[in-house]
Amino acid sequence: MTGARKWNLMTEQDYLAGELVSSVKHEYIGGTLHAMAGAGNRHHTIADNITGELRTRLKGRPFNSDTKVHIRLPTHTRYYYPDALVVCRSNPETDSFQDDPVVVVEVLSDSTRRLDDGEKRDGYLTIPSLRVYLLVEQDEAAVIVYRRTEQGFVREVYVGRDAVLQLPEIGIELPLAEIYERIEWPSESESLE
Repeated sequence: MTGARKWNLMTEQDYLAGELVSSVKHEYIGGTLHAMAGAGNRHHTIADNITGELRTRLKGRPFNSDTKVHIRLPTHTRYYYPDALVVCRSNPETDSFQDDPVVVVEVLSDSTRRLDDGEKRDGYLTIPSLRVYLLVEQDEAAVIVYRRTEQGFVREVYVGRDAVLQLPEIGIELPLAEIYERIEWPSESESLE
């Protein structure tokens, strides 16, 4: 007997149907499911701030973390749940995912940083429609931007609540003060005492 192990991979159709009734979100990578960990209040506040500001400022269509992004790679398919995304051409309303995001946002945490700035980034950047991938820090006012140019994606960093993230790809500016509204870091609250 060899050490090989047989894996039963889930089909995309079974995954999509199962997610509609599951009490736990799963991301899908080539037939395997990965349960998503919960997030804290700071993470949710930042993600909600971003989605709210996108909805207020934008004529495109923003979605929150309940909508999956579908990634087609040469060897397999992935579905991820980003914290926010914007599409200009939306899938049918009966779908639970989007194929053509223009902007994808992930809020970073210690437990998701390696995945968000590694595997997920590499997958998202293969999407032909994607123009901007945002990695939003939780523990400081900072956003890492991967922006598509003629030479490929370039990395930019915006730091401080006074910084303003320029998103000409969707015709808006996004002040970091708005992203981090209602967020206090320990050093700030200590200095107020």
